[in-house]
Amino acid sequence: MSVRTSALALGAFAVGTSGYIVAGVLPALSSELSVSVSTAGLLTTSFALAYAVGSPLLAALTGRWERRQLLVAALLLAALGNAFAAVAPDFTLLMIARIVTALGAAVFTPAATAVAADLSEPHHRARAVALVFGGLTIATIVGVPAGSLLAGPIGYRGVFWLVAAFCLLASIAVLVAVPKVAAPPKVTLRQRFAAAADRRVLAVLSMTLLACLGVFTVYTYVGPLLALTAGVHGGTLSLLLCGYGVGGAIGNALGGVVADRFGFRLPLIVSISGSVLALALLPVAGNVPLVAVLLFVWGLATWAFNPPVQQRLIELSPGASGLLLALNASAIYLGVGLSGVVGAVVIDTSGLTALPVVAAVLTAVVLAIHLVASRDRGRGRQVVQREQVEGHPRSKAGALQ
Repeated sequence: MSVRTSALALGAFAVGTSGYIVAGVLPALSSELSVSVSTAGLLTTSFALAYAVGSPLLAALTGRWERRQLLVAALLLAALGNAFAAVAPDFTLLMIARIVTALGAAVFTPAATAVAADLSEPHHRARAVALVFGGLTIATIVGVPAGSLLAGPIGYRGVFWLVAAFCLLASIAVLVAVPKVAAPPKVTLRQRFAAAADRRVLAVLSMTLLACLGVFTVYTYVGPLLALTAGVHGGTLSLLLCGYGVGGAIGNALGGVVADRFGFRLPLIVSISGSVLALALLPVAGNVPLVAVLLFVWGLATWAFNPPVQQRLIELSPGASGLLLALNASAIYLGVGLSGVVGAVVIDTSGLTALPVVAAVLTAVVLAIHLVASRDRGRGRQVVQREQVEGHPRSKAGALQ
């Protein structure tokens, strides 16, 4: 991993931890602010919705910014939001702080992904994207458990200060290690959103939304689900979730390598199929060893999904890749935001064990969309970059595989 990619991955870890950290400090936070755990959980929802709405809008508004300057500004905004959260005296101001943090993360992640791809050779592009996303994976494996562990000795406010410091450190690393990267060729708002309206782009975004909805519908309630089906509690649950995270880290890395080697189609078929299989078997896994295997496979398959998806969006429209990656990030967080609601409805109507079944069906729909969309090889519009974008010749990366 190059120094510049490492700096981008550190930034992804910082903003990823910013997003997930509330789950780790929820009990301490709800106790100190005298709000219920369910009310405190709205902090996660507000972050996800602010990210989903803000990412494409801010990508369009900052489209002409030099990329390193944009990345540093986004990390500083995330640092400011976390610092604000650390000193917020009440729940309302804390929610505002979380929205500020979300906007910084919403700018950084898609921009960092695009920069990593831009600075890489075409045959290493998906691998570079995977390395940046590896920072997000590590945030789920290390960041959130560490936040939960530290909430006791330093309090939830101390945890937010620590995350703010990580964001500040990452901004310095990006400033030092990442070279200046010119803004993409000038593209009008109309051209940008024409790219987003392409049916192939919409197919990819719908895949991301449904895949994340399926994953987090189960993951949000995985504790009570495994307690019911396999008698898993306490430390055993933590170890099993760690196994999921390790599988995710491996899957993310493999997804990038395989996508560079074979293109986006085959890795997506394998990863989505693996997720369907793991989810379908989870309700009937009645012992810890089998659950451990299924969670590892599920993490592996789930996180292998991201690199080829990002690669596909960059290929469809290199000139508007920033906006498309931002829209993909919005789809991720929209799926996260909706998962709690969908999961609650499923539990109320059919019980906990129905969650993996519903998620498997949603993921199977993702596979169907991919198989149908992959048949479109050719005559559709080559969005934004049809012949030229404002005098810039079509790049080879824009060609369909």
